[in-house]
Amino acid sequence: MAALSSSTALSSSSVNGLHQRIAFSSPPSFLLPQRFLSAKLSLQCRRNSHPNMVLMEDGAAVTRPTHVKNETPLNELNERLVLGTSLEESNDAAGFDMNGDESTVSITVVGASGDLAKKKIFPALFALYYEGFLPKHFTIFGYARSKMTDAELRNMVSRTLTCRIDKRENCDEKMDEFLKRCFYHSGQYDSQENFAALDKKLMAHEGGRVSNRLFYLSIPPNIFIDAVRCASSSASSGNGWTRVIVEKPFGRDSESSAAMTKSLKQYLKEDQIFRIDHYLGKELVENLSVLRFSNLIFEPLWSRQYIRNVQLIFSEDFGTEGRGGYFDHYGIIRDIMQNHLLQILALFAMETPVSLDAEDTRNEKVKVLRSMRPLRLEDVVTGQYKSHTKGGVSYPAYTDDKTVSKDSLTPTFAAAALFIDNARWDGVPFLMKAGKALHTRRTEIRVQFRHVPGNLYNRNFGTDLDRATNELVIRVQPDEAIYLKINNKVPGLGMRLDRSHLNLHYAARYSKEIPDAYERLLLDAIEGERRLFIRSDELDAAWALFTPLLKELEEKKIIPEYYPYGSRGPVGAHYLAARYNVRWGDLGVEQ
Repeated sequence: MAALSSSTALSSSSVNGLHQRIAFSSPPSFLLPQRFLSAKLSLQCRRNSHPNMVLMEDGAAVTRPTHVKNETPLNELNERLVLGTSLEESNDAAGFDMNGDESTVSITVVGASGDLAKKKIFPALFALYYEGFLPKHFTIFGYARSKMTDAELRNMVSRTLTCRIDKRENCDEKMDEFLKRCFYHSGQYDSQENFAALDKKLMAHEGGRVSNRLFYLSIPPNIFIDAVRCASSSASSGNGWTRVIVEKPFGRDSESSAAMTKSLKQYLKEDQIFRIDHYLGKELVENLSVLRFSNLIFEPLWSRQYIRNVQLIFSEDFGTEGRGGYFDHYGIIRDIMQNHLLQILALFAMETPVSLDAEDTRNEKVKVLRSMRPLRLEDVVTGQYKSHTKGGVSYPAYTDDKTVSKDSLTPTFAAAALFIDNARWDGVPFLMKAGKALHTRRTEIRVQFRHVPGNLYNRNFGTDLDRATNELVIRVQPDEAIYLKINNKVPGLGMRLDRSHLNLHYAARYSKEIPDAYERLLLDAIEGERRLFIRSDELDAAWALFTPLLKELEEKKIIPEYYPYGSRGPVGAHYLAARYNVRWGDLGVEQ
């Protein structure tokens, strides 16, 4: 290992040449080992599958010299460790050999004819294949009630496949190779007989190898349990792992969520269930812990002593548009706030985990959720968009949707003030805002710091002290960026202050396109990395915060405040923020 320079950091999961994905931000470009598996788990995994491994006194792991067929020269091995190779050229730490003939991965997309499968899942799987992250032996099956041939599935999937902006010349060739791995089986979601027939097809493609099977449930929640029951009893792997990805919504309240979890656990163990929240796979959300825990300037400031408030803002510039029937059953609070924004909040506010192991991270998130006050009705504002004409164009109201009742009180907008009762965050308001049919499309985290005590330059800002406040903005989407607002002197003989940005704009800094969240999460599920998936006790704690509020809103039939389509939302949201001496950060002139 002398060929490795002292500046090159290799985790203990790189032992025995079993490196995984490594990601560094600056040249040379690295591929990061599998999502930060702890040394303990990595060594344990390899200890089982590699009996020649020896654990040294200093914690390093080495192997006894053995004769290996097609032995790789040491200098070539070192080069691979430093530069990184695709998973297709490496051994996977989850327990199967991607270069050998010992195992295969079969991915079944249940609900393959739906929009999510066509627009997100199949394109994400192709992107992983295109970048070399899928194993050597893999098969993809679509499963749905629609009658379809393999050729018809491939034709449907091919319409949504694209290559990266920095695509290589073999894009069309890669597409053809990928589509040849895609097959289809028609069946009912509650039919064990149909899933047994799927099992026979999977076995035929697996060719006697160790079979690892991943089922992605891209179907309505009311048929989750039937599909899981049939897949578990009739199509699970007999000699490898079986995992199931479950899409939200995970119930409507604490009771229905607990019932779903109980039903799932009749057929699956908790470590087989991957509850997906695609926002946790977004680049800027995953970067939260890196930004905080690997930069000394941020962690000391990450508390009530320096932070005045935190804002989590989600806005879309379009309405329900075709999803009215589904949305009316859940509303914006269940659809966005209880999962996406609350998960981001937990990641933002958690204490430093013991390690980057999935369970250590999820333990800290649960502690945050359990420390939060249940939401009160007086700390929430709801709204619903109404019709509006702008520039000669008429925009419909929410209740103009034919699938929505004319007297629906379902909120399409909500703002809330949440509090974490622990030593780090006591008294700091966490303001959430989520809405549809607003003036812009944006998801961002805004951290507003406290005013400078005895600021010498207050007179230069007048009475608007908010202009003098530092603010850290993490723009999750679109046009990903991280920027810090600071006060700066304008060049010249006078003393005029200006508010400037220290700006990390991802499109300008990094030439490579940011992967879609589904790519990251699918790859994690294949590798068995659970850090970005939701554990059952996380789900229970999240619902415990929102269920009392949701029941009160529905029992009292609270009428939402109406706001015009394309506006900034209800006025009540500004009064809510003002109650805690906060101004929404997305209303500034720089926006």
